[in-house]
Amino acid sequence: MKTSMEVRSVRDKVSAEEWAARVALAAAYRLTDVYGMTDMIANHISVEVPGEPNHFLINAYGLLYTEITASNLLKIDIDGNVIMKSELDLGVNRAGFVVHSALHAARPEMKCIMHTHTRAGMAVSALKCGLLYLTQSSTRFDSVAYHDFTGQAFDLEERERLVKDMGNAEVMIMRNHGLLTLGESVPEAFNAMYRLELACRSQIDAMSCNTELNIPNAEAVKYAHSQWKPGVVRRYGMLEWPALLRRLDQIDPSYKL
Repeated sequence: MKTSMEVRSVRDKVSAEEWAARVALAAAYRLTDVYGMTDMIANHISVEVPGEPNHFLINAYGLLYTEITASNLLKIDIDGNVIMKSELDLGVNRAGFVVHSALHAARPEMKCIMHTHTRAGMAVSALKCGLLYLTQSSTRFDSVAYHDFTGQAFDLEERERLVKDMGNAEVMIMRNHGLLTLGESVPEAFNAMYRLELACRSQIDAMSCNTELNIPNAEAVKYAHSQWKPGVVRRYGMLEWPALLRRLDQIDPSYKL
């Protein structure tokens, strides 16, 4: 049974490159639901439109992630203004795009940005210790940025603070809020979020056991960090992506419409 909102395809109205980006982004939204990282209609995953600097694709505000398709994604500019929308006539959560616009502008090499409010991510974001290097998954991230909570991101001045706190990191824990990842592509941003979420879930599980934690020594953690570096291993997310798409096709291929 299809779970998407039926709209007419925009495939013939956009470039081949934009259509490919739309399909990849719609897949990322569906996969976020498959792996239990959604918060009803909240949060965003955005990707730059190929060949169109300062133009991005993002979800229409009001849709569940299971309803998102390549054709009902919105095209917006760097300020969150809608450039192209579907016949659903839903707009963008402009306040929510403050987070994305700041980092898209500051880190143009990172084409995709993903933000979640998962139970485990919010739990770790509320811990003073932040993310601990307790598991192999957590050692994927040798640089984790932190951003203090100052209320919902309605203030455009939030952009400057976000950019400063993010620095050159790939992932951010937004304190008392949630998780954020960057990627040079949709598969890489999704993979980073999946791994960060897995690290947070395992940390909360371990800390809830009310027993002493076995924390790897600093030398082991440093070596593990080096093993995840580009050039040592493949670019994470790229090999996994076709397999994830095959799983989606088995569940509901309507994300490609």
